[in-house]
Amino acid sequence: MAVTLNPDAKVVETIREGLKQKGGYCPCRLEMTEETKCMCKEFRDQIADPDFEGFCHCMLYYKSKD
Repeated sequence: MAVTLNPDAKVVETIREGLKQKGGYCPCRLEMTEETKCMCKEFRDQIADPDFEGFCHCMLYYKSKD
């Protein structure tokens, strides 16, 4: 299992700027709770799932099974 940044540098730049503006909270979410603090609970749960492969909600991170 590996977690990497999105290979699209523009997406990474855009999301990181949004994280800065929202104090580390997912820029794709309206609510600002511990569950939406980057790396969000949704993606942490997906990382824990051995069958999950894919991007987090905002497309900053990618989890591969290899």
